[in-house]
Amino acid sequence: MTSEEIVRKVLEASSVPGLNPVQDMAVKAGLFERRNMVLAAPTASGKTLVAEMASLKTILLNHRKVVYIVPLRALASEKYEEFKKKYEPLGIRVGMSIGDYDQSDPWLANYDLIIVTSEKMDSLLRHGISWTDSIGLVVADEIHLLDSPNRGPTLEIVLTRFMHSTKPEILGLSATISNYEELAGWLKAEPVKSDYRPVKLYVGVCYDSKVNFLPKKEITLNPDETSIKELVNDTLKKKKQGLIFISTRKNAESAAEKLGELVKKHLTPDDIQNLSELSGKILHVLDHPTKQCERLAGCIKSGIAFHHAGLTNQQRSLVENSFREGVVKIIAATPTLAAGLNLPAWRVIIRDLKRYSRFGGMDYIPVLEIFQMAGRAGRPKWDTEGQAILMAKSESEAKHLWEYYIKGEPEKIYSKLGIEPVLRMHVLSLIASGTTPTKKSLLDFFSKTFYAHQYKDLSELERLLEKVIALLRDINFIESSGSPFRKASVQEDELKPTKIGRRVSELYIDPLTAHHLIKNMKLAEERGTNSFGVMHMISKTVEMFPLLGIRKSDMQKINELLVDYEPFLMEKPPNPWDIEYDDYIRSIKTAWFFNEWTEEAGEDAILDYFGVTPGELRVRLSNADWLLYSSHELALLLDLKNTLKEIRKTRLRVKYGIREELLALVVLRGVGRVRARTLYNSGLRKLDDLRKIPLESLERIIGPKVAREIKEQVV
Repeated sequence: MTSEEIVRKVLEASSVPGLNPVQDMAVKAGLFERRNMVLAAPTASGKTLVAEMASLKTILLNHRKVVYIVPLRALASEKYEEFKKKYEPLGIRVGMSIGDYDQSDPWLANYDLIIVTSEKMDSLLRHGISWTDSIGLVVADEIHLLDSPNRGPTLEIVLTRFMHSTKPEILGLSATISNYEELAGWLKAEPVKSDYRPVKLYVGVCYDSKVNFLPKKEITLNPDETSIKELVNDTLKKKKQGLIFISTRKNAESAAEKLGELVKKHLTPDDIQNLSELSGKILHVLDHPTKQCERLAGCIKSGIAFHHAGLTNQQRSLVENSFREGVVKIIAATPTLAAGLNLPAWRVIIRDLKRYSRFGGMDYIPVLEIFQMAGRAGRPKWDTEGQAILMAKSESEAKHLWEYYIKGEPEKIYSKLGIEPVLRMHVLSLIASGTTPTKKSLLDFFSKTFYAHQYKDLSELERLLEKVIALLRDINFIESSGSPFRKASVQEDELKPTKIGRRVSELYIDPLTAHHLIKNMKLAEERGTNSFGVMHMISKTVEMFPLLGIRKSDMQKINELLVDYEPFLMEKPPNPWDIEYDDYIRSIKTAWFFNEWTEEAGEDAILDYFGVTPGELRVRLSNADWLLYSSHELALLLDLKNTLKEIRKTRLRVKYGIREELLALVVLRGVGRVRARTLYNSGLRKLDDLRKIPLESLERIIGPKVAREIKEQVV
């Protein structure tokens, strides 16, 4: 098969007539030759098609695997569905792995195109997967997120590991950034930049009932109405859809409710019917709808939705898919929606241009982020043009926005690797996996990072690495010999993981978290503990931050909890004047929150008591489950038998949100917290009770389908 045939197959699968200028540039720059490439181009310019051509070349011509790295699970799922539909008919096996970080997923060896998040790829490399030598291409989608303090360091380490060992081709897909050539220099890649966008994008500033755009264009709005209402009304009159970016969850919800009546006027009878059905689905995602569920369901009936991380994954998916299908007309969203998902918005309104920073107060959002939001406007499958509008509050701000954003350049991206907490995890991983068995090889590895490429002088990094090695040695996760980097000889600078250190690396938790868990579990083995003590132990970890905030009204309850559970807490409260006191009290409140969940409080009660939305609840429960699993694995390794029992029990209670008395029932398939409580309250408290009860009687309690399923399991 030739490269021309590869191009033809990709174009046919994508239903496009030919290569656009961005794709043509990439091909001419050597996409089908064995070389790395960084492609910097605007959102919606067709970069993904370039990655698809490179992937098919690698799989069909070179007979090697492709790893496609994305920043978000939702984006991974979107790419998986798209690539599976397009390329499985060609015999290409498409796989996805975004979950459990303590699995090597050996089944992935059977797949050609593997979609992962950077964290999952990092985890797979830590587990020593057998198929790394088969990887011929690594696609790093949204590679500019190297600049992100949260995700950037992991992506940087993963790419460095590939460059350090098997050396597959690397294709970085980036938004337009100022230092794309510096990024390409690090990867020894061909830099390719284009400003082409298949859908013409007008970006403008709205002030005093007028919108001025670049390229030159102007809109005059009705001064008797608010500008956002006028812009939404104009969007709907044109039978188009729109996104409104708003800085906070609360304000996004409020804006959606306020605009509901306006949007509703533009609905057809079919729209009203479809939205009514969608509203019902949104409302009943949870067994007991929260006030937030009711608010969202109410907005949906009017044709508008809000979208933020406080929604459950299922609610977010319903909103996104309904927007793609044209059922939902307008979404008021926090900026998280700007990260890559393909949504057909003709007009994007960026209402809030400032964001709170704990270090600098309210400050303007970076240019690159505004470009990402604006890039959601005008999508190739739906529009010939798109509009992105920034809302100014004063004449002086309008001028500032025009100069800073409309005519401005996106910022450079910088490595965020040189931070001690980040280095702790990755240094342990590199030592535990055998990638860097000596101090010399560790420094050599870090000399290949983007951090080293940018900053050149490694003296500060050497100092931090030496500090991290000393810490890992002190907490017994590694064994090392020799002196600092500049003095150590090749013979005296060995770095070896201990048995516990290797397991900590595989568990994908911060080494200081692991040390905290081990220390607390050893104390618990001596003194004894209970579920609250275990929940407090995991609440005092970096993975659980941010901890829940404290209100004055909380203190009485917190003091009662301290009195009631004091014998079971592995760490006693510091003095109120100590610097650790505030975080300790917040960790007690976080444990209280988990405790209420295990006492069978519903999502609605959790939202009322703690202000924790269903989406945030799911994230916190997922983090807690992983920390409890990690605690279990470490306790098993350390033979802490008494503590193991309490951890196992607590993990099940947190997972299902149940009291201890329901543990025997929730292990049954099809029985969750609600059905388990129904069975228990009906006197069916043990598996033997379920064996003995006649099927007809069980059907009356729990319904025919579930009753039969239960009976099959307890025979």
